[in-house]
Amino acid sequence: MSNASTSSPAPIRIGIDLGGTKIEAIVLDPSGDCLHRRRVASPRGDYEATVRAVAGLVTDVEHELGRRGNVGVGIPGTLSRATGLVKNANSTWLNGRPLDRDLAAALGRPVRLQNDANCFAMSEAADGAAAGARVVFGVILGTGVGAGIVVDGRPLDGPNGIAGEWGHNPLPWPDAEELPGPPCYCGLSGCIETFLSGPGLAAGFRQETGRQLTAVELAGAATAGDATAGRHLERYAGRLARGLAHVINILDPDVIVLGGGLSNLAMLYDRVPALWGRHAFTDRVDTRLLPPRHGDSSGVRGAAWLWRPDDVPPP
Repeated sequence: MSNASTSSPAPIRIGIDLGGTKIEAIVLDPSGDCLHRRRVASPRGDYEATVRAVAGLVTDVEHELGRRGNVGVGIPGTLSRATGLVKNANSTWLNGRPLDRDLAAALGRPVRLQNDANCFAMSEAADGAAAGARVVFGVILGTGVGAGIVVDGRPLDGPNGIAGEWGHNPLPWPDAEELPGPPCYCGLSGCIETFLSGPGLAAGFRQETGRQLTAVELAGAATAGDATAGRHLERYAGRLARGLAHVINILDPDVIVLGGGLSNLAMLYDRVPALWGRHAFTDRVDTRLLPPRHGDSSGVRGAAWLWRPDDVPPP
């Protein structure tokens, strides 16, 4: 008679990145290798169709692989602790809805849901640029600015569900010319997002020169010898250094990983650490500033990593 173990295999982990234009699914095996990926268009403005689309994606990938999995979902917002409903989502049709409960009902199992910036940080902390680090601050520098925090391999969201909302704090140590700062859609002025987002960088350059360049075009112009473009990128690096020094003074992370389109500006990884020491309350800054390992895939991978390999398989 055989004594071989009859224990079931570790569950697969399914991550869903619920974006404004597309919904992407990834399946990771217990070691983090990708088994399957699929994406569909987001049903913009239609909440019920969004729930059906997510459930359909999960059903399709499970049918393809012949196994059920644990499901994590990253969204461009967060769950209100007061109501249990989605808030602050730029995919506005999700706001005010019990998305985690509706997805759990549609899939017949618990679903873990996190802000997409937290998912980015989770991915880079799990097996990305910050693998092995205890405290990770993952920054998104794109159309907007956000961040996520991972401590000991788990996302930190806090009692209000807003840990890491770095983009909606004021730019620290502002110069006179930076006050009161550009108006922000949140209703305040001078938020970090208004300075450090791609549109914020482009707006500052356009106001001075009348030229409309994207961040990538600005970097290209600076490389080609455009002194004004170079000065704006240097100013951007200085503002980012101030913003991240503020994070270091409060959180003291082991690693800061940059994501989003502006993370492709190679000069940031030299200039920002060269500048942030002036504002960090320490004699030496040992925090590492790194580009992402998984790039645009970090959000969906991080959603899958919301489940650990040893978590209980779905029923």
